[in-house]
Amino acid sequence: MRQANQGSASRFGMVGTYPPTECGIATFTSALRGGICESARDRVECRIARMVDEPVGDGGREVLAEVVRGSRGSIAKARAALNELDVVIVQHEYGIFGDDDGAQVVDLVEGIEAPTIVVLHTVLDDPSPNQRRIIEALADATDALVTMTRTAQRRLRDYDVDMKKVSVIPHGAHPPAPDLGPEPGTDRPTILTWGLLGPGKGIEWGIEALAFLRDLDVPPRYLVVGKTHPNVIENDGEAYREELEARAGELGVSDLVEFEADYSDRDALQRTIEAAHLVLLPYDSVDQVTSGVLIEAVAASKAVISSSFPHAVELLGGGVGLLVPRHDPEAIADAVRRVLTEPGLHEKMVSGAAALAPSLSWTAVGEQYRKLATTLLTARGEAVA
Repeated sequence: MRQANQGSASRFGMVGTYPPTECGIATFTSALRGGICESARDRVECRIARMVDEPVGDGGREVLAEVVRGSRGSIAKARAALNELDVVIVQHEYGIFGDDDGAQVVDLVEGIEAPTIVVLHTVLDDPSPNQRRIIEALADATDALVTMTRTAQRRLRDYDVDMKKVSVIPHGAHPPAPDLGPEPGTDRPTILTWGLLGPGKGIEWGIEALAFLRDLDVPPRYLVVGKTHPNVIENDGEAYREELEARAGELGVSDLVEFEADYSDRDALQRTIEAAHLVLLPYDSVDQVTSGVLIEAVAASKAVISSSFPHAVELLGGGVGLLVPRHDPEAIADAVRRVLTEPGLHEKMVSGAAALAPSLSWTAVGEQYRKLATTLLTARGEAVA
């Protein structure tokens, strides 16, 4: 293991799913890696211990090790490699690690000797005993816990956790490139929802809302961008997407709904976001304390309508966005009607989002992680001096 020092961290290890895996944690890990490197004033190296279901092998120079679900041997190899680095950042989500509720993560973290930060992507309000045990064991074994919202931080007060270890660092976003113009627009305002599709995304409520908006002089189009989540494909195929398309037909709004099953790259997605009049997040969740899509929408200075899941309630207060009840297409339609017709409302929402955007860039977020890492290294150095 490298000696603890009191300088800035220059070698980061990161544990989580990672591209080409397609999931929100993989996207987060990759983006945070870039943000830490971009925020550095000097050379910084970020290496990845990639979570996989089966050994993959070639993952590029940045992939230091693979942690195979259920493999004790892969954990030992990953720990040895990570202990050669200055600081380790572990992404925690119950579904990405092996064993019940992903308990494999505890074995990994308890063996890491380098200063360790665990990023909690989910903090449940009513965890099972095993889920609670995992979070509390991680809190004992790690130097710092990061939540991405104040809501998640408050929930940790109901766990047996040393709250002095807990920091709040927001989810990051890629700000639109200044030289990227929007995609060619249409003669109708566009409502946009994007991300990996699957039950719980609430797209059906957005589709049903369109039936209440036919009377507008220019009815909006609802653009749903994103492929179906790989786990959903594996279990159910395209049943969810097909149900959505069928529902649009039953309601007579097929001409107002467009599905774009994929987007070629980030620039293409950003052009699509830029062209949208507003972003809709009609999620079913009552527990979601972090949403990357929500952060990306606000960072792009878009007007946002969202169901009242915890992260949206926290971020969209004060006029930055409009909140609606879950499972309520009439409320969604009323909110859309307001944004499209109420004088000054759209501009006010855009202005509120733009004020928040600079603090949400991945570079700004990466700098916060670098500062936290430096604090941990300094504490370790003082402890062994």
